[in-house]
Amino acid sequence: MPKLLFKAVLLFLLAGCAASKKAKFDDYVFKTKSEKQAYIDSYNQTLKLWDLPYTEENIQTAYGTAHVIVTGLKNGKDLVLLHGMDASSSMWYPNIKALSKKHRIYAIDFIIEPGKSTLTSKSHSSEEIVLLYNEIFNHYKLKKFDIIGASRGGWIATLLATQNNNSIDKIVLLSPAQTFKFIDKVRKTSSALMLKLFPNEKKFEKTLQTFSTHPEKISTVYKKQFYLANKYAKSNSSMFKMRPFSDTELQSITNPVLILIGDRDVINSEESLERAKKFLIHSQTKTISDAGHFLSIDQSKIVNNAMIDFLE
Repeated sequence: MPKLLFKAVLLFLLAGCAASKKAKFDDYVFKTKSEKQAYIDSYNQTLKLWDLPYTEENIQTAYGTAHVIVTGLKNGKDLVLLHGMDASSSMWYPNIKALSKKHRIYAIDFIIEPGKSTLTSKSHSSEEIVLLYNEIFNHYKLKKFDIIGASRGGWIATLLATQNNNSIDKIVLLSPAQTFKFIDKVRKTSSALMLKLFPNEKKFEKTLQTFSTHPEKISTVYKKQFYLANKYAKSNSSMFKMRPFSDTELQSITNPVLILIGDRDVINSEESLERAKKFLIHSQTKTISDAGHFLSIDQSKIVNNAMIDFLE
């Protein structure tokens, strides 16, 4: 099937799936209270893997309640963490201790995905995403802060950096999705899309093997939470609204930027890094050996060291 047609069919299926399921309670991400509670219980179990003090805070925004986990050095430089699709802020468990030694961390659950944030408005255009995060940044009075974004979180971090008068300092992008180029390995990534449509454990395991070179390193506790995110949360087609940034948009980013991808990543390739180097004025790029799209888990020590060296 031609690539564009394949994408169009999937978009149609996803959109139809989302439209056919009406919420049984006031939550645009989960279908029932019991499903949401099961997910939250699993989320809480994963947070125990952080193994350091943290606080959980709920910030009221124009689009709903944003859940933020705050941890790290109280007087350290502010660092915002934006997770990957359906991964939630708990995904940072292999990285959080290393990052928190010299930073005050704000890990934000994306409001339109599984997590502890609660969406009350269905709109989520690029402009509204920017407004949402700026509300959170203003709440914490964040100025000259660093930001790390993984996968879709990397796309959001890039979107925020293209805005005039933003308060971001350094940026780390971990295999940012749809940021420098469209996904060119559509067939390999189709397992994730099929998982959203017809979730079961077999498809889930196949997806992990596609996106990770070392799925055995993924905590069984977190694996359960990630599976429930795919099993219970409503499918949405918001990923199809993500488009690679134009040359002009990328050139407008003057921040220091570090881009890391795995050598076996199914989302990005060396072409992504070449475009980043060409249009991001102050960029550094690195390919992590023996790592896939989940490089922060596949090679957590190497990735942690690279991020810390860059941020410091």
